[in-house]
Amino acid sequence: VQLVESGGGLVQAGGSLRLSCAASGRAFSSYTMAWFRPAPGKEREFVAAINWSGGSISYADSVKGRFTVTRHNTKTTVFLQMNSLKPEDTAVYHCAARGAYGLAYDSYDYDYWGQGTQVTVSS
Repeated sequence: VQLVESGGGLVQAGGSLRLSCAASGRAFSSYTMAWFRPAPGKEREFVAAINWSGGSISYADSVKGRFTVTRHNTKTTVFLQMNSLKPEDTAVYHCAARGAYGLAYDSYDYDYWGQGTQVTVSS
């Protein structure tokens, strides 16, 4: 599985961005997908995850109510809609895929990673 993120950029605080993660591989529709970002003391901090059907979704407390994760299985793409952005959301956002069923919150539980897309929020 190969993952390619896009949609990052520079935005003012309070603004919005929509990140996309395009996946290759016929098994995409069965994968759990997630977004991570670096954080102090952590290589990668959990942001959001969505299971194969989209019926199970989870968010980090820091983004809950502001970010929305969705997936389009026929187009093999996962999205992260980010609203009400804050300067502390500034990071490189990585898309990740997990072959096992069920959500997971630790980066070590994910098998495939994209290179990341930079999000910068100015105050």
